[in-house]
Amino acid sequence: MKTKTTKIIYWTGVIFMSLWFGASGFFELTKNPVVWDITQQLGYPPHFIYILGVFKLSGIVVLLLPNKQLRLKEWVFAGMFFDIIFAFFSKIAVLGFPATIDAIIAFSVLTVTYIMFRKLYASKLVFTNI
Repeated sequence: MKTKTTKIIYWTGVIFMSLWFGASGFFELTKNPVVWDITQQLGYPPHFIYILGVFKLSGIVVLLLPNKQLRLKEWVFAGMFFDIIFAFFSKIAVLGFPATIDAIIAFSVLTVTYIMFRKLYASKLVFTNI
């Protein structure tokens, strides 16, 4: 795959995930009834919902920085994966499988985006012993 194609796929995924997590984070911080009702129905306490909103918005800021904070981006990807996995299993346990479609889509897009990230920045992501 050419570098240009990899970049297009990567940035498309970053924009999609930024919109997805940005909207979710915004709705969590503004106490949108739809998001809050579902999240509380899943058993999460109110203070946790605010924390999710703050971290989601902070994470998308980091993701949108081109060629910067690569190690921090790894943490953001990890946080997004955990968020999606927890949402998937919480929804499957409480609401049933049909409610997990959004998590499956988000997981798929995030996985492809992360693979493209690793292809683009593999040489810069070599971890050294500190």
